[in-house]
Amino acid sequence: MTYKVFANGNPLQASEINLNLMQQAIAVFTDATARDAAIAVPVNGQFAYLTGTSNLTKYTGAAWEDAVPSAGDITAVTAGTALSGGGSTGDVTLNVDLAATTAAAGTASFVTDATTARTLTSAADQGKTIRFTSSSATVLTVNGSSDFTVGSRVDIIADGTGELTVTADGATIKAAEVSTTTGSFTIGTQYSAATLLCVATDEYRLIGNITAV
Repeated sequence: MTYKVFANGNPLQASEINLNLMQQAIAVFTDATARDAAIAVPVNGQFAYLTGTSNLTKYTGAAWEDAVPSAGDITAVTAGTALSGGGSTGDVTLNVDLAATTAAAGTASFVTDATTARTLTSAADQGKTIRFTSSSATVLTVNGSSDFTVGSRVDIIADGTGELTVTADGATIKAAEVSTTTGSFTIGTQYSAATLLCVATDEYRLIGNITAV
């Protein structure tokens, strides 16, 4: 079917009623170029369908625009990661690492450690609650490779009978009126706890039942 502009005095055939008058309510073209060539003077509110891109377009009185907005595209989510743009259609991709989130809001994500030495890492420990259960003296190290995100935390529980010590190795820990990059702090007795907060790159605050060594 071709788009037809009727003029006064033109004969009207049945085929023209079927093909033009009925179907020109929403004209069909292969693309915008064919549409603009056929409809030289569009009117406000006129529709045209483009088969090449499967778009329904509408004339607003000033320009042709898509009559139906493009749908968004959400594929994944990573806690703490900014949204990344998805192109000119407004699509958005979210990258989510569900392992870094808790099972439910307000629920602790526990890690149980029965060893006597552990170095914190952002991948394994950030946002977690670590229960140390050894009956022997245990050392938890915070160093320049721990790489916690600023604003994140880790909760530390001394569930074992062995003394639990938090040691700074290159990273700065401030606690109990002490600022150190090489010193240590002990966490109370059994069932005592402390929280390590990252306040800047490689800088932490240790809060809780602690004593500087």
